[in-house]
Amino acid sequence: MNMTLRALLGATAMLTLAGLASAETTITVATVNNGDMVRMQGLMDDFYAKNPDIKVEWVTLEENVLRQNVTTDIATGGGQYDVMTIGTYEVPIWGKQGWLASLNDLPADYDVDDILPAIRGGLTVDGNLLAAPFYGESSMVMYRKDLMDAAGLKMPDAPTWADIEKAAAAMTDKSKEQYGICLRGKAGWGENMAFLTAMSNSFGARWFDENWVPQFDQPEWKATLDFYLNLMTQYGPPGASNNGFNENLTLFQQGKCGMWIDATVAASFVTGKDSTVADKVGFALAPDNGLGKRGNWLWAWSLAIPTSSQKQDAAKTFINWATNKDYLALVASKEGWANVPPGTRTSLYANAEYAKVPFAKMTIDSINSADPTKPTVKPVPYVGVQFVAIPEFAGMGTSVGELFSAALAGQSTADDALAAAQALVTDEMTSAGYIK
Repeated sequence: MNMTLRALLGATAMLTLAGLASAETTITVATVNNGDMVRMQGLMDDFYAKNPDIKVEWVTLEENVLRQNVTTDIATGGGQYDVMTIGTYEVPIWGKQGWLASLNDLPADYDVDDILPAIRGGLTVDGNLLAAPFYGESSMVMYRKDLMDAAGLKMPDAPTWADIEKAAAAMTDKSKEQYGICLRGKAGWGENMAFLTAMSNSFGARWFDENWVPQFDQPEWKATLDFYLNLMTQYGPPGASNNGFNENLTLFQQGKCGMWIDATVAASFVTGKDSTVADKVGFALAPDNGLGKRGNWLWAWSLAIPTSSQKQDAAKTFINWATNKDYLALVASKEGWANVPPGTRTSLYANAEYAKVPFAKMTIDSINSADPTKPTVKPVPYVGVQFVAIPEFAGMGTSVGELFSAALAGQSTADDALAAAQALVTDEMTSAGYIK
């Protein structure tokens, strides 16, 4: 009898263990290979301690590849990913297609009202929060204070493009592999065209007029591209047409860039342990031309759940962990306040410890100065600062980016690149029915 009972108990225990094993849910998270996302993967012990029944598999990709993969998957209902890292561009477009699950049912202590209004507004469609921001950003000037001092110059807090050109010239010494400025040149709607579109706003340019007619044949775009190409060919690093965010970050960390105008989120990395110039970096607002618009963008890398996911509850549990206030405190305790993902929560900028971080104020000022509803000097029919929030933009933006990257590589002139861009975008917008 005892042996029978023991056998029954043993079998029950084995069944229980098998049940527990089968109760474990594995979710697949697709993310970008930026530093904040890589750091999150190193903090997963905290998530597993709180959620032992959920396992996370990571797919970490370069920015352009990530966009291509998740776009294909969600448009076809592939269901390959349970959590996708997407940006402010995709959310309203995919939301209107019904491709994203609502996050309105996140726990009350998630405190959705704490998310910065500018960031939250871009992630909400018809009253539904469709993505939770992991970090928010604008763009700004990061510069070498020591090189500015050596040149006898002072960077204004709110510089003009003329200030930038003067500083780039003064800080360039190619014999030392020291370049006055590093800017994105790698083709992609979210790579070089994010920078150039934001820059063009400050030159008075726009992608389209009020009737959706492309504007690359206008003098404002010519002024933008001419200035950019001159700046980069005279004072930029060789091979700049291959450089995106990560490549320029490495160059700056290695002391090879006098200035870098890029995402505010880079500030913790240029002042961090991997930077050889960490104690020499200053910050300023993105430049302007006196026309009332600065060349800065507005973006959030956010976590969203495709409606094709069969594991939405587990996915929401992960998103809650990765984007709530406790996660910010976790990063601060492990890595210091300077390394906390920025630009998402009002409470972070009210935190006395975070206020001591040298780039905190410049980051929030840059975010608050970008207006997606009025991105340009002249009127436009679209929303978006460094992008146009229509489905066709991703393809057009990348194609135009390839033309401008080729011009930077010396394979065409600025005039030829602009003429080709005008023709290409006109054809696309006519085919799509925007131009009658």
